[in-house]
Amino acid sequence: MSTTITNSPIPIILAILIGFILLEITCACFLQPRGKRRDAIIEIVGSALLMVVTLPLVTFLSNSLLEHFAPQLKGSLAGLHWVLGLVLFLVLDDMTQYWWHRLSHKVPLLYSLHRAHHSAPYMSIRIVYRNNSFYYLLMPGLWFSGALIYLGLAPVYFGYLIVKMLVIFGAHSSVPWDDKLYRIRALRPVMWLLERTISTPATHSAHHGLSADDGVTHYKGNFGNLLFFWDVLFGTAKITRRRPQYYGIEGMRPVSWQEELFWPLMRGKSTSLPTESDQELAK
Repeated sequence: MSTTITNSPIPIILAILIGFILLEITCACFLQPRGKRRDAIIEIVGSALLMVVTLPLVTFLSNSLLEHFAPQLKGSLAGLHWVLGLVLFLVLDDMTQYWWHRLSHKVPLLYSLHRAHHSAPYMSIRIVYRNNSFYYLLMPGLWFSGALIYLGLAPVYFGYLIVKMLVIFGAHSSVPWDDKLYRIRALRPVMWLLERTISTPATHSAHHGLSADDGVTHYKGNFGNLLFFWDVLFGTAKITRRRPQYYGIEGMRPVSWQEELFWPLMRGKSTSLPTESDQELAK
């Protein structure tokens, strides 16, 4: 199995990821004091699996399947205007990712694939790819993106991907870049529009908060990745411009790092399926 460098998003993702890691190190907020050894294992192994296994595998399989079943379609959209290509990625990748994320908070079995992303007691660039290994493998948007690349939209995809990763990494980062911009009076109209268009540290940290009782946390909404607009459009948005004091999953049973990364292949001794409290939290 091989993926040509021109069809691989991995170098772009790694470059942007390293940039945000350096930013957090510079701001002395990369090594979270509340993190544990298991957190570091989940983040390192989870991110490595995505980069080394999942993304190349999905790209290879989507390309191979289309070459087998629809060889005549290869490169058929290469002449499409980049604006139309961008719309296709926003709908087939970003919007489907919004619904996949939202569904993962509704269906207990899917939440078991996503809970690792929320079990961290902090916000940081470290948690961006902190998910069960099957969470990304089953994500529709990755497969749709692979298909669009096969159809000839790779140049559009890489430009789109740079913007998307900048937004997603920025929204998870412990560096609150939006906070200072909120304080600039002249930027108020711009920030009002921006926070309803893309994910920001304020809106996304609310999704990771520990308890809804704090008036900020909104883990039943703010699902957007690149576009927060999907939350506005589909009624799941909450904008407070404040950040939760604590992060994590309130009342959920602790599990090993092996179970968080490889469930259902790895299961705890006492449980094989989500418990009743887990199911309630996922709703």
